[in-house]
Formats: sequence, structure tokens, C-alpha cells
Amino acid sequence: MDKVMDPTRIVDVSGLRVVAHGETGETIAIVRDISFSIDRGEVLALIGESGSGKTTIALSLMGYARSGCRIVGGRIRIGKHDVLSLDAGQLAGIRGHTVSYIAQSAAAAFNPAKTLMNQVIESALIHKTIPREAAQKKAVELFRALALPDPEHIGQRYPHQVSGGQLQRVMAAMALITDPDLVIMDEPTTALDVTTQIEVLRAFKRVVKELGTTAVYVSHDLAVVAQMADRIVVLKDGQMREAGTTERILAAPENAYTQSLLAAAAPEPRMLPPLPEERVQGVPLLQITGLLAGYGKPDSKGIPSICVLDDINLSIRRGTTVGIIGESGSGKTTLARVVAGMIAPFGGNIALDGVSLSPALSGRTREQFRRIQIVFQNADTALNPSHSIGRILARPLAFYHDMSGKAQRRRILELLDLVQLPASVFDRLPGELSGGQKQRANLARALAAKPDLILCDEVTSALDTVVGAAILDLLADLRRELNVSYMFISHDISTVRAICDEIIVLYAGRMVAVRPREALAEPPYHPYSHLLMSSVPELRTGWLDRVCSRPVEQLPVLQASAAFPGVCPFLGRCALRVDGVCNKTPPPTRELSNSSRILCHRTEAELKSLQAPLTLLEGVAA
Repeated sequence: MDKVMDPTRIVDVSGLRVVAHGETGETIAIVRDISFSIDRGEVLALIGESGSGKTTIALSLMGYARSGCRIVGGRIRIGKHDVLSLDAGQLAGIRGHTVSYIAQSAAAAFNPAKTLMNQVIESALIHKTIPREAAQKKAVELFRALALPDPEHIGQRYPHQVSGGQLQRVMAAMALITDPDLVIMDEPTTALDVTTQIEVLRAFKRVVKELGTTAVYVSHDLAVVAQMADRIVVLKDGQMREAGTTERILAAPENAYTQSLLAAAAPEPRMLPPLPEERVQGVPLLQITGLLAGYGKPDSKGIPSICVLDDINLSIRRGTTVGIIGESGSGKTTLARVVAGMIAPFGGNIALDGVSLSPALSGRTREQFRRIQIVFQNADTALNPSHSIGRILARPLAFYHDMSGKAQRRRILELLDLVQLPASVFDRLPGELSGGQKQRANLARALAAKPDLILCDEVTSALDTVVGAAILDLLADLRRELNVSYMFISHDISTVRAICDEIIVLYAGRMVAVRPREALAEPPYHPYSHLLMSSVPELRTGWLDRVCSRPVEQLPVLQASAAFPGVCPFLGRCALRVDGVCNKTPPPTRELSNSSRILCHRTEAELKSLQAPLTLLEGVAA
């Protein structure tokens, strides 16, 4: 019979070791001698870069090891259960009951053919904790506690009928329905943009506090962890590098690796080379005017039935970087694909060095293809898994430069050196590289063409903060060395302000703000820009609590903005909207004193007086 633990101690892990089998059959230790404990009602964060062992340790708490891995040592006790001594049937009995799991991607965790309610209550019925009717009632209470809309009826919907942020909160309800001793949250907000993330974090924080939930929070984002965790365990290469209270770790990190994590969490703006006068005055490298893009059949005015981009006007000068930010669905990726020729626009013009580009790929020349390259977000799907890195880089060299043989191999080695990859990568497959290495290879493939413009589509969003910071340094170095220009697409404001000369804010396909980097910290802001920036978690404890305690102004009821063609797309969410003006008249473009442009009815003086001050970007240098 299991020994009864200290009633205040929910989790005890000692000497945990997990191994994996290498390609030649050797045993590789991926988690080494991990020990920690968690008290009742406490949230412990496991933090570190990709490959540090965070998720492996979290899964071990359920007695689970990934394919090719084994738990070979140590002890894990949760409540009265000695997890590593349980057989398969006993483990099935604690999973979803004693220990529950909230995954990073809610979309992949739900059955599209079942209603949300049926999936939320399933574990309660399987483990027979409460009958169906009581489980449904409890689910509604959890929906309400998690601030889900229409809690009494949202359970009748299917997964595709709710947003990503709502689905993530439904998954939390699924994990909490059995009142588990321990909840594991594995990067639960990483895939969300900042405004959605703050809603989910706020809901998680409230429920954890109200229910007294004991949790393990897995993340590489220190700013998020600062809001959620009582204590932090810092991991690298499967080993504990530091552990302590959240306040102590953030204020006085002792380990050099922890210090590097903190530095990468708040990236400093990279030094940008000054632009020669002729580049400022001359024809832009890329000029977009009146761009209209979308999907579906156009109407009599040429407007597509689904309009994704509306009246986009921007320019990128040689050797500069323009950032495009906005929430998921704002049109960022569509803009990159239109510029690359992958999607034909319905209207407007795209010019490269003053020469109009064909809207379709079939009308563009090989030279135009060469000059504009795109680097996709997910290097895993962008690189052919069955081709070596050398073969992947050889293709653009042969296609654009007719290069082969020794000259081709020499250039590939130069490209690898340029993106700071070792020559040994030449013969390796993408699957043998880390996430950061794959993204560098992805960038090297674009550079092989010797482009003038690189379209970077969320190139650091799938990477941890340390690796992402290294990629930003690399992009800045390449810009100085090669005079290459970038369109840098991201939903991460800190990343964009670290590398871009100018930032364009998209909302629902419209350019609502354009700001030079030196004015990024200066008010006033477009109301949507203000929402974006004030939603980025700060690297200090208590920030989320203060955000949660702010009074929420009830917006007057208006019809959906879709009922008012041509008006501000942000109308339905804007706390500063003016009834009778914003819902009737298209907003003008205002030139502000800090060289910004915004699409808003409010004057600069009104915005300055109405917007709360931001601390997020204090100290940002030009």
C-alpha cells in the first residue's frame, strides 16, 4: 500500500532519468537526475529552450515517455500514487483523473465530429467521478469561470465553430472537470496572438486561484511564466540549472543560462545601418499601391466575396526592414504571398525597382523570382525531409545561377558559414537538425538566390527565445553585409521593434497604423495598436493581476462593423469609438507629430488624453 504523503505536498519527483535510443542503438540520457516537489495549490514552471527536457519531464508525471524513450530511474509520487510503479491499467486510471493535461494545440486535441460538451465531460464519465447530468452542469460552471461566451450553450458547438483562444479554454475545462490533483499546462498559449493570449492567461489565472489548482506550467516564455508561476525550475540539456521562487529568479538569476534566457526575453533593438541619401530619395525597392486581395468570386466592382487585404499602400527601400504586425487573420501572410506571386490580387499594383510585377507567377520572369524570396514560419514543412541540406541548397544555385560541381559545393559551404551552420550539416537531413538549425538552413536557401528582398513570415514564432534572438542577430548581420531588405511579418511586437525600421499594423486587412521605430514608444497610438502593445506580458510578477483588476468599460451596443461598409474595421472592439461618427463615416488618415500615420477619427490630442500610459516599451532606443 502506498505511503501517505504530507497533505500539503502534492508532487514529489526525485532522481528522474529518461533515456532515448540513438540511430546506432546507443542510449542517450535526455533527462538527468531531476528532483522537485510541488505543494497543494502551487504552480511550478518548467522553463528552458527547445530540447531542454521540459515536456519530457511533464509527460513523465503521467508515467508516459515518447516513442523511442524510456523512464529508467527515479521516483514520481502524485498524491498517494507512486506513478512509476503503476501498470498500464493503473496508469490509465490516473490519467485524466489524478493528473490531467492541457496541450499546446487545442485544435489537434479535439474530435471534430463531437460537440464540445461531449468531449469535456468524457473523462468524468470514463472515470465515473460524477454522473452525466452533474458533469454537464459542472462543465457549464467551468465555461463561465473561464470567461467563455454563452457558457450555457457553447458546449453544443463543434470545435470548428469557436476561435482558437476559446478552444484553448474549453480544453482547460476538459482538464479540470475531474478535479485532478495535478494539471499539466504544456505551452498552452504559445500558438496564440497577444490579445487572445491575455484573455486565456487571465481565465487560467482566475480558475487556478479560485479552485486552488496545483499545476505544472511548461513554457519557454519567461514573461508568461512570471504571471502564472509561484516557483521556476530552469532546464537545459535535460538538467536543472537553477530553481527558486519566481520573484528571485527574475530579480537575481544566479546561473549564466538563466541570465541568457532573461536577456533573450526582452530583445534589445538591433543597431541598424544609416540609409544613404540616394536610397531615401530614390525609387523604393518595393512599392505597393492600392492592393486588394481575397478569395471567392468578385462582385461588379471587382471586390472579392472574402476580402483579406483592402487598400494596402507601403514601400520598402533597399537595405531596410519593414515589420508587419497584427493578430491571426489580419492578412499578414496573405500580403507576403501576394508579393511573392503565390496569390494573385484582385486590384492594385506591386512594383520592384519601379517595374510593375505580374500579379500571377506565370507572368513573372526568373530574375524577378530570384530577387524576391520567402522564408516560411515552419522550417519542418518548408524543407524536404528526404533531401540533405546540401541538396536543398544546391537547387536554387542550379536554378538561378546555373551553378554545379565544385563551384556549387564551395558556394553551399559559404552559405552554411554565412548562416553560422557547420560544414558537417551539408550531408545531414532536416530531421537531424534542431529547430534553430532548420530555420538557418531555410534562410540559407533563400540567400542562395542572392535576393534583394526576403519575406520573413513568422520566422521566429516557432522557436524558443534564445534561438529566436540568435536568428534576429543573424538577420541584422546579413542586412549589414549583403544590403538585403526584409518584410518581417510577426505577431510579436518585441521581435518586430528589435529589427524593423518601420512597423505597419494590420487589422482585418486594413492598415490602421504606420510607425517609424523611433516613435514606437511614443503616444498617441491607434486604439488597436494600444491594445496590442498593452497586451504583451511584462517581465515582472503581478502584471497580469493588475491587468485583471482594471475596470472593463462596457462598450455601447452597436451593429457589427460589417453592417457599415467602409468604416473602421476595429469599430466593434474600440473602447474610444464615437457613436454617430465611427459607425457612419470612414476614418481619415491622420499624420501625427511623431511621424506616425493612423486611420482614426480621434485627434492626436484626444488620443493622448484618453489612452492609458504604456510601460511595456519604456526605454526603447532608436
